[in-house]
Amino acid sequence: MKAAVEQHDAGVEWDLEVDVLVVGAGACGLAAAIAAHDAGATVAILEKRDRAGGNSSLSTGSVPGAGSRFQRAAGIDDSAERMIADLERTAGASELPHLTPVMARVSAELCEWLVDTVGARMALITDYCHVGHTVPRLHAPVSRRGQDLVDDLLAAVTQRDIPLATNNAVTTLFVDTHGAIVGAAVQGEGVESSRIGARSVILATNGFAANRTLVGQHCSEIAGAEYFGALGSEGEAVLWGEQLGARLANMQAYQGYAAVAYPHGSLLSWTTIEKGGILVNAEGARFGDEDLGYSGYARLVLAQQSPVYAIFDDRIKAIASKEEEFQELVDHGGVKGSDSIEGLAATFDLPAHTLAQTLADYNAAAGAHTPTADAFARTRFGLAPLSGTLWICRVTPGLFHTQGGLAVDDIGRVLRADGAPIVGLYAGGGAAAGISGSQGASGYSSGNGLLTAIGLGYLAGRDAAKAIA
Repeated sequence: MKAAVEQHDAGVEWDLEVDVLVVGAGACGLAAAIAAHDAGATVAILEKRDRAGGNSSLSTGSVPGAGSRFQRAAGIDDSAERMIADLERTAGASELPHLTPVMARVSAELCEWLVDTVGARMALITDYCHVGHTVPRLHAPVSRRGQDLVDDLLAAVTQRDIPLATNNAVTTLFVDTHGAIVGAAVQGEGVESSRIGARSVILATNGFAANRTLVGQHCSEIAGAEYFGALGSEGEAVLWGEQLGARLANMQAYQGYAAVAYPHGSLLSWTTIEKGGILVNAEGARFGDEDLGYSGYARLVLAQQSPVYAIFDDRIKAIASKEEEFQELVDHGGVKGSDSIEGLAATFDLPAHTLAQTLADYNAAAGAHTPTADAFARTRFGLAPLSGTLWICRVTPGLFHTQGGLAVDDIGRVLRADGAPIVGLYAGGGAAAGISGSQGASGYSSGNGLLTAIGLGYLAGRDAAKAIA
């Protein structure tokens, strides 16, 4: 991987020139390209991998929107201010405190833009509140598959005749004598490097979770977990930023996932836990408050250094089965059931007596409805006490993407260490710092990744187009 910054020789002609060059074809880059094009700019998208999508394709495609017309139609009273309070309560301290209000206040407009302008097939999820949110506000494909959202964004790009070149890695950013971004060098598959001139470059290259050196340097607490995100998340934005004198922010923050189905590699829907399921270790014992959320709980699963299992009942399974990925996991035998605790324990050779005691203690706490009933201080139990047929799935913790990156302002412009914007350079999604706090994974609320990806792409694309007028 090459990520260099060089001064452009004014005597060297560009092979191609556009108003806005988008680097990366995940949801951020696709949204940025659409927004810039619709605002009147000429746009091109470059993607180093052989297909578009990145981490967005691997997500559930969920975007929170506070005060959207879809919420109003469902009778849900919500506002940007309520969303800000929710996100800040979960995230805690942030090195970019201005970004959360910006994202919350554009969120409803963003969800409506995705449906009305992009043509995304999304609907409000009303079954339950997700991690970090006090009201239902996530908008997602009915399938809960990020690939469906990516496909809709790609269709919108195609409809606009926006060029998108895969297998074309940007290796170098060019600056002029004043330090402004003026273009990039691109290495295509089996061809010589070419130079593309641009009035603005939008970095949508994702984070650095696939770069083990950077993960070890900035997110050491999860460095031992397997990476399950897109392979292209190698941290070019961070490396370019360091060379450009850009400020980095929230570099210790990341999104983990506590329950990747093992050995299948698909996500066990966290609905199974939110609605009242539990996680136990190889001894059949719980080891924390599962209500911490799928991201924050990942480090606790990693700390077990042994197999971990999710347990839930028939009622919870029925709700989770509305999600295609979960049902596929069931169909492939990744989730196993039993009408007895002994049978459930035997599935993975767990100590039956300990597991029975664990379930008895948990069910008693869930039925007590008092703040101090649970040994791990869990206070939200969903449908628990667990009853009837019980289901079990072996899980492993995973690192999915980093939440730190380039510091940006309210419209996605990359900031130098002194706070001044780098002329011509924008960033969004994993390339930019996120809104999940300054460190760890406990600050991640559901949808934070796609909100900043699509939100910053949308804002950056429109501003980059405006800058050429």
